[in-house]
Amino acid sequence: MKTILLHPSYFPSIEQMAHIAQSEKVIWEVEDNYQKQTYRNRAYIAHSNGKLLLNIPIKHNKNGVRQQTKDVRMENDFPWQDHHWKSLQSAYRTSPFFEYYEDDLAPLFLEPTEFLMAHNLTIFEVLCDLIGLEVETSKTTCFEREPEVKDLRILINAKRKSEYTTKPYTQVLEANHGFLPNLSILDLLFNEGPNTLSYLEEAAVGRM
Repeated sequence: MKTILLHPSYFPSIEQMAHIAQSEKVIWEVEDNYQKQTYRNRAYIAHSNGKLLLNIPIKHNKNGVRQQTKDVRMENDFPWQDHHWKSLQSAYRTSPFFEYYEDDLAPLFLEPTEFLMAHNLTIFEVLCDLIGLEVETSKTTCFEREPEVKDLRILINAKRKSEYTTKPYTQVLEANHGFLPNLSILDLLFNEGPNTLSYLEEAAVGRM
C-alpha cells in the first residue's frame, strides 16, 4: 500500500492532490508546530492580472509561545471568507464548471469556522467528494522527524521551488497572462470538471 504523510492545506495545490490521487492512504500530520509562509493558510488562484494569493489571517499568541497547528484559530474579525469567495467568483464565474460546483463549495466560505486545521480537513473531504477521489486517511499521534512512510510534508512549504511540471490545460483567463502552473486544485476543478480525477491520476509528480 502506498502511504504518504502530508500536512492539511488550504485548498491544496495540484501537485499535492496528484500525490494523493496516486496513493492509497494519506496520513495527516496533526502534531506539528505552526509555521508562517506555508500552504496551511494560503492558496493561489488565477485572476485577471495573474496569480492571486488567498491568505487566511490567523491569531498569533501574544506571549510568543509557538502554537501547534491544530490549535491555531483564524482571525475572523477580518471578513476573509467573504473576500475569498468574491475573489473566486470574480476569477472563475465564466469558467466551464464553476456553477456546477458552486453550491457545494459556498458553505466553506459562508458558514462560520474557527480552527484552521479542522477547516482544511473539511475542505479536503468536500474536494474528494466533488472530484470522486477515494483514499484512506488517518492522523499522526506524535511528531516524527524520520517517519517510516513516504514523507511529503515539504509540499506545505510555499517558498519551495517545485520540480513538478504541470501538464497544460485550458485556463479561463489564460489569454490574459499565459498558463499558470500548479495553482490551487480549485483552478483545475473549475476548468476541467469531471476530468479532474483522471488528470491527477496521470500527473507526472515524480518520486520525491
